[in-house]
Amino acid sequence: MAASSSRLLKAALPLVRTHGFTREALAQSVLALPPTEAHTEPLSETAVSALFGNGDNARRTLINAWLDGGLQEIRSYTSAKPTVRDLLQKRLEYNEPVLRYLPEAFALLASPQSGLPPLDPRPALKHSARIADEVAYTSGDNSLQLEWYARRASLATVYTAAELHQFTSPSTAYAFLDSLLDTSSAVKSSIDEVSLFSSYIFKSWKGIIKSSGILS
Repeated sequence: MAASSSRLLKAALPLVRTHGFTREALAQSVLALPPTEAHTEPLSETAVSALFGNGDNARRTLINAWLDGGLQEIRSYTSAKPTVRDLLQKRLEYNEPVLRYLPEAFALLASPQSGLPPLDPRPALKHSARIADEVAYTSGDNSLQLEWYARRASLATVYTAAELHQFTSPSTAYAFLDSLLDTSSAVKSSIDEVSLFSSYIFKSWKGIIKSSGILS
């Protein structure tokens, strides 16, 4: 029986460490299946396109699957009562094996599928917001109404700043995260305006992308 695209996508995720977020990682996924199902040859380009999307859309499929895995990493934290600090650190750890590939991956997500830039801010906002929601829920945050939005905006901004720092200085990323969390009340008060929060997140992503040299 042929493996489903979802199973192949799952098999491709560990291959990102060596192949990056590439169509090659997707092609090699059939070689990483259990012995009774594994193929002897990688998927053809035609098969990769049929299963995961044409051109760079296949890469986008892989990147989004990897981002979903990051949320699962937060959910699977083993501590009975994880703190926000624990969970954000866990998410930064998830980046480490593929850190060198992430600037290009984020650049691809923010790039329009047709035509020329400007970059699309929605993937950056979605990325940070989903992490903030998952961290708040898993840590037992019970904020309501307006406080809910302020709390998640604070968490999203803290995480984005820490992730940007991780790209430029991996060895000090956790200390930087700690410093942000220690002053998070100040961060929260500075991002009550949604437009300011959105601008900060997207500017941070643009900084990540430009620091990699992908965009001039």
